[in-house]
Amino acid sequence: MGALQRLSAAVNAYIGNPDPRVALANSVSVLVASNQPFYPLYLWWFVGGNITPAFYTFLSTPFFLAVPAIARVNSAAGRGLLPVTGIANTLLCARLFGVQSGVEIFLIPCAVLALLIFRSRERILSLALAGACFAAFLFLHGRYGEPVVSYSADEYAALVRLNVMSASALTALVAIMFSRLLAECEVSAKATGSEKAR
Repeated sequence: MGALQRLSAAVNAYIGNPDPRVALANSVSVLVASNQPFYPLYLWWFVGGNITPAFYTFLSTPFFLAVPAIARVNSAAGRGLLPVTGIANTLLCARLFGVQSGVEIFLIPCAVLALLIFRSRERILSLALAGACFAAFLFLHGRYGEPVVSYSADEYAALVRLNVMSASALTALVAIMFSRLLAECEVSAKATGSEKAR
């Protein structure tokens, strides 16, 4: 087995979980963490200007990576850590780059995740986390003070495009993964029903 195959097997073992909702949260958390090192590169390529503040986003990487480990100890806590870390990272970016960057749009996939990765009996936690996303926008938008770095109008326009595309892609990916989860549950339910009918 090659090094790449061993790495892939290790990652799959780390994010794997018999609970499909936990597995979904684990997959998203590791996907986000694995993309974070490339964010400064994206920023440099698509926007230009000062990319130094982008390195502060790495502060959230250990928390994203910890989601699967914590979920093994406490399922709800592990899943809850994903949107909480996403919200915190979004607020940090809003402080670093300013609301002109459009980075607050990442609160949308955070809210979507909060609504999808919890069961009906965990609805209070789910709604609380989704509500935190809306509250963060309603009460903090325009109150971050001057951004750490400022860009030209053209650079801000490029940064908005980058953030909109990234948040949209993440939201779409979560929706696709959840639809697959539902499809698997339907197949499992039909199989169980067929066995009972025999």
